Amino acid sequence: MSSNSALQTLSVSVPKEFVYHVKLNRPEKVNAVNQLMLSDLKKCFFELSEDENCRVIVLSGEGKLFTAGIDLTNFIGIASKVAQTEDVARKAKVFNKTIVDFQEAISSLELCRKPVLAAVHSACIGAGVDLITAADMRYCTKDAYFQIKEVDVGLAADVGTLQRLPKVIGSDSLARELCYTARKMHADEALNSGLVSRVFGDKDEMLNAVEGIAESIAKKSPVAVQSTKASLVFSRDHSVQEGLNHIALWNQMNLQSEDLTQSAMAQMTKDKNVVFSKL
Repeated sequence: MSSNSALQTLSVSVPKEFVYHVKLNRPEKVNAVNQLMLSDLKKCFFELSEDENCRVIVLSGEGKLFTAGIDLTNFIGIASKVAQTEDVARKAKVFNKTIVDFQEAISSLELCRKPVLAAVHSACIGAGVDLITAADMRYCTKDAYFQIKEVDVGLAADVGTLQRLPKVIGSDSLARELCYTARKMHADEALNSGLVSRVFGDKDEMLNAVEGIAESIAKKSPVAVQSTKASLVFSRDHSVQEGLNHIALWNQMNLQSEDLTQSAMAQMTKDKNVVFSKL
């Protein structure tokens, strides 16, 4: 990333070829999500989406937990601005922009053309659940828990959890229970419900494994992987026929790609070390 050094709340590394590791990096604030972090997330994922050297992204948290959720001190400046007027419409305009900014930052993971693998340790609260449900895949440590905390502070979750979680876990009933009660979902339940793909003993074990999974994806054709993500994201919110039409448009291009020829030759010659060009 050309502007990696400009990110103040994230750290970015490249542990393996074509694999980028993005860490929430406010450990002194338990990775609480503030406006600066949201801005960094949006910038980071949009840039990595276009970076030909990046094919897969791992997302984790620095410090003792993944994230404690929204940094409530973040609202002091907003409240100060809103207090300058008594007009409801003008107050609403300020809040609307804040909400949309939050939504766009979280959605940048989903809009990123590269698969995003979330690796969660310890607590994943509030905005953390918004963040990981916008990722492609999720993994956690055995001490991890997930909590949709907004109702406890008098709010409805408004940056993605209510829209994505029921589709991620496939249970509207369980999603509503979690959202209405704000109870903790621990690692074993997260695995059984489909929120995470695998549970690991500790953070180091998890990161080693997730980076390994990312590496295996990075060795695949970037044309195939990126078009597969585009189709999965599109098909989730459209009919089967619309999804079929969508992937037909993608594959009329993909069928002409050099990646298909290389893959076919590798299958015939049993070559497991095929190298694909950057995309």
